[in-house]
Amino acid sequence: MSKVFSRPESLLDTPLHYCPGCGHSIIHRLIAEVIDELQIRERAILVPPAGCAVLAYNYLDVDAIEAAHGRASAVATGLKRLRPDCVVFTYQGDGDLAAIGIAESIHAANRSEKITVIYVNNAVYGMTGGQMAPTTMIGQKTTTTPFGRDVDQAGYPILICEMLSQLPGATYLERTSVHDAKHILRTRKAIKRAFEVQLAGQGFSLVEVLSPCPTNWHLTPAEAHRHVPEQMVKTFRLGVFREPGDGRVSC
Repeated sequence: MSKVFSRPESLLDTPLHYCPGCGHSIIHRLIAEVIDELQIRERAILVPPAGCAVLAYNYLDVDAIEAAHGRASAVATGLKRLRPDCVVFTYQGDGDLAAIGIAESIHAANRSEKITVIYVNNAVYGMTGGQMAPTTMIGQKTTTTPFGRDVDQAGYPILICEMLSQLPGATYLERTSVHDAKHILRTRKAIKRAFEVQLAGQGFSLVEVLSPCPTNWHLTPAEAHRHVPEQMVKTFRLGVFREPGDGRVSC
């Protein structure tokens, strides 16, 4: 009998600390599978985030350098420019990338830095207790918006893929989800595509992954996974926003 399922070599045999139903565990595994498939583990460098996934370096068996909150894209830029032979990727949440790190994110994309960004969007600050994030949806209740996000007070959710797609330097952008098997496979394909863009030297690649957060959404894991297609995708449209060759400005 042949073996059809096993732990990826790039995923350490360490119990994950994430809450039941959280998407980080799934996304970690997908990244590990892609690193194995592309055979890039020995030259992959992870820049983990501040936030729930700050301990990602405990699970992914690759070299890692922790960045200050929000500075992952800047640190990854320096690493990639110093070691262009390495495969450099960041793993960031919405607080890390879309709030304190928004400047680094925009400018790295605009410069078309040859790095890969895995961006996990759960529409809330998870690690610090469920406060409003830049991605919190209109009407969504959080600890700092107990009556729901009001655009007059807090503005609109930031749509990273839509925003970065306006920049000629952004080479590959896709938004996916991990709420069911079909979309998990789609996310794996997108992560692989993002790494391939970097390996081909084609520029900045980013995959935004919609991820359930049952604890801070105050839902069961099953309810949280249904919440993504029923509510989140109304604000955060899934799909490919930029492919290599789109939108380049000729000089």
